[in-house]
Amino acid sequence: MSKFDDREKAFESKYGRDQENEFKIVARRNKLLGLWVAEKLGKTGEAAESYAKEVVTADFEEVGHDDVVRKIMADLNSAGIDLSEHLVRSEMDKLLLVARQQIETGS
Repeated sequence: MSKFDDREKAFESKYGRDQENEFKIVARRNKLLGLWVAEKLGKTGEAAESYAKEVVTADFEEVGHDDVVRKIMADLNSAGIDLSEHLVRSEMDKLLLVARQQIETGS
């Protein structure tokens, strides 16, 4: 039974690491997305970084990524910037790949 218990603990440990890694990837994607939107909003430097943090925080409002899209779309609309939700979601998908690579390579 000991080998089975050890194997079960190893799987649980791996699952925990995978979940933590996925959280980091999504948070990095949201930061990159926030910086992308900040550029569209004309924000630079500290203002851009601050906006990116707001986007990361927005993802904690509900399960899924719709809360992030809603925030971004509202901010873009308020600024009079006409970007489609489809374009924002497409950029999210692209940046998820970038974030995954950055986290997995440690860059």
